[in-house]
Amino acid sequence: MPVRNFMTASQLIGKNVVNSQDEDIGKIKDLVLNLATGKIAYAVLSFGGFLGMGDKLFAIPFCFMKINPEKDFVVLDIEKSKLINAPGFDKQDWPDLNDSNWAKSIEKYYVVCLQQVESEELL
Repeated sequence: MPVRNFMTASQLIGKNVVNSQDEDIGKIKDLVLNLATGKIAYAVLSFGGFLGMGDKLFAIPFCFMKINPEKDFVVLDIEKSKLINAPGFDKQDWPDLNDSNWAKSIEKYYVVCLQQVESEELL
């Protein structure tokens, strides 16, 4: 079977996201593009709530997600507890995506979380 290197945004939006423990941690609701590079900057993940009510949204740096086009899910190697405490926002009140301080805080949060996961795997 040939390797797939491309997907459409509509194929990615709506995919379930799981962590390495195979726990469901949400669904991709949207993608944020970096217009300067033409690349995906963030996948917007919906987590929590019930039947779509009370969901919290999270902008996850796209580089931290593992995509397998042959699978019906995306992997984000983060514990649920870390995601619950992550900086998030309401679907009616998005942050200013052009605010560099916001972007740095998001990047820093996920770098620290993923470093913790890597160091725990080494133990």
